[in-house]
Amino acid sequence: MEKVIVVEGISDKTRIAPLIAEPVTILCTNGTVSATRLEEMLLPFEGQDIIILVDADASGDKLRKLIKREFPEARHFHIDRSYKEVATTPLRKLLDVLIAADVRVLNPVAGND
Repeated sequence: MEKVIVVEGISDKTRIAPLIAEPVTILCTNGTVSATRLEEMLLPFEGQDIIILVDADASGDKLRKLIKREFPEARHFHIDRSYKEVATTPLRKLLDVLIAADVRVLNPVAGND
């Protein structure tokens, strides 16, 4: 099954993309989106493994609630609230989250950044 990872911004995508060792589509919502826009973004990927990895802040929480309502089959993974943003989370922690999501990663012992 193909995987789709939903992040909020391009900095999040730039941070996680080099860590991934399999073909994965990474979608950026560019912050909180409407239900209509979310449906337009994710409907083409229906039936695929949709992984949600958004910031641990109010905007990310709002987006998670919307996704849970519109796409209940999506799997949600969280960064520690102390890091606040995916883009500022240490690579080792991001690798752990991706591994937990069953995403193959490059060199999982690296990434102490």
